[in-house]
Amino acid sequence: MSASESATSKDGNDSGLAAKNPAKRSRALFIVAAIFLLAGLIWFLLWFFVLSTRENTDNAYIGGNQVALSSQVPGTVVAILTDDTQHVKAGQVLVKLDGTDADVRLRQASSALAQAVRQVRQQNASVTGADATVAAREVDLRKAEADLKRHLPLVAAQAESPEIVQHMRDSVAQAQASLNEAKAQAKSSRAAVEGTDVANNPSVLQARANFRAAWVAAQRNTIVAPVDGYVAQRSVQLGSSISPGQQLMTIVPLHDLWIDANFKENQLRHVRIGQPVKISTDLYGGGVEYHGKVIGLGAGTGSVFSLLPAQNATGNWIKVVQRVPVRVALNNDELDKHPLRVGLSADVTVDITNDKGPELASAPEQPPAETAVYDQVAAQADAEAEKIIRSNLGVSADSSN
Repeated sequence: MSASESATSKDGNDSGLAAKNPAKRSRALFIVAAIFLLAGLIWFLLWFFVLSTRENTDNAYIGGNQVALSSQVPGTVVAILTDDTQHVKAGQVLVKLDGTDADVRLRQASSALAQAVRQVRQQNASVTGADATVAAREVDLRKAEADLKRHLPLVAAQAESPEIVQHMRDSVAQAQASLNEAKAQAKSSRAAVEGTDVANNPSVLQARANFRAAWVAAQRNTIVAPVDGYVAQRSVQLGSSISPGQQLMTIVPLHDLWIDANFKENQLRHVRIGQPVKISTDLYGGGVEYHGKVIGLGAGTGSVFSLLPAQNATGNWIKVVQRVPVRVALNNDELDKHPLRVGLSADVTVDITNDKGPELASAPEQPPAETAVYDQVAAQADAEAEKIIRSNLGVSADSSN
């Protein structure tokens, strides 16, 4: 092949490749553009139907009540009946104190109550005796007046000595004075017991109150659990001399837990009370999902309630997005199946599709926590006081009332 033919052939091939490459580039650019458009469409649809209907944060932690157990009376520890990690029931005895001094005071109060009942019975009997004395003095007065009335005509007929009549008049005056004194004594005796029975007499009520206080103090030497839960931070030791209010241990109920999710302030625009929440924890991972609902939003940001709040009005200033705690209630049935502990971290997703609910919580329908463990102590004290009062009431006292 000559050089001219070779050159002609090469020019033809180059022109064919040049014709094909623009078509390939156009097709490649179209495919890339279509991919980006499709990705953008998918992202828009994902945001519109999914991401825009929820708010998520992993700045969330499990919260719960931490009941600090302390003594209500001073004493020396003689028994510890539980330890860390153990489960306790409400009313279960956890710590015992030496009750020698309390028992002595209780016996003294019991004796004082019994004595007060007997003294009131004696006062009731004194009233009866005083009434009888008044009746006797009235008889004496009537007799003296009758004698004087009989002898007055004899004096007029000069058949009786005037001295005798004068003595009779003195007897009438003396009988009247004795009657007045008896009435005053009867009134004084009646004032101590009038208008009430033995059990409701003020002196008996005072003695009963002292016995109740002594009985309750004696019972408080036995320290019980106020709620069901798990023991943590036990610091009490045998032989320790403790004072009222000193923390002995902590009881953590793991049934009624909640989550404090700290959302950024720009995430709270559509968060409302009552919205459903999905929760996952690092403890169980994504395999276990909890369900709850928003029950309240914090009254301020975390920086406001910190020990040293920021002062943004001084010096140079850098804007920092603040966070507000959102309280989320958990499902107790799910907690029973997969228990959690306070302080664990969680990932919280709030469904904000329905944002018509309230932003501020209303008054609670019931208190957040309560216990009836200590109610029976006062009831038992009253029952013991009633036994003492009944045992010191006699038939005569009952019949007089």
